Amino acid sequence: MIGILIVAHGSLPDSLIECATHVLGQRPRGLAALDFIGHADPDERQKVLQAILTELDEGDGILVLTDIYGATPSNTLCRILEPSHIEGVSGVNLPMLLKALNYRDTLPLPQLIERIVEGARNSINHISETMCHAATGR
Repeated sequence: MIGILIVAHGSLPDSLIECATHVLGQRPRGLAALDFIGHADPDERQKVLQAILTELDEGDGILVLTDIYGATPSNTLCRILEPSHIEGVSGVNLPMLLKALNYRDTLPLPQLIERIVEGARNSINHISETMCHAATGR
């Protein structure tokens, strides 16, 4: 199973896990969070990040989801990426996380990344009156 770690600012990592747990009915195994609150020391957070990755690693790889590319969470991840083993995707959102959780047992890490990036892009919609009529039948 591919482990999944959410690394982001503030309470976003825990909030996304809470939402996914609600949708799925239970907290998924092999899913962890690491927050960067306030002026967290990047070196200290990198040590914690490495420890969590070691815990999550079951041999199939680890997907790390970050909030903003170029910010401290993704920059910290950049120091320890291992192609095809520890991979990162920025722009984490709930549809991306749910897709990752649903496909991590059936797809290898590179294909999982393609699937979640496509799913995240496709989940961004302008909620128009026409869309609402189509969804609700009103």
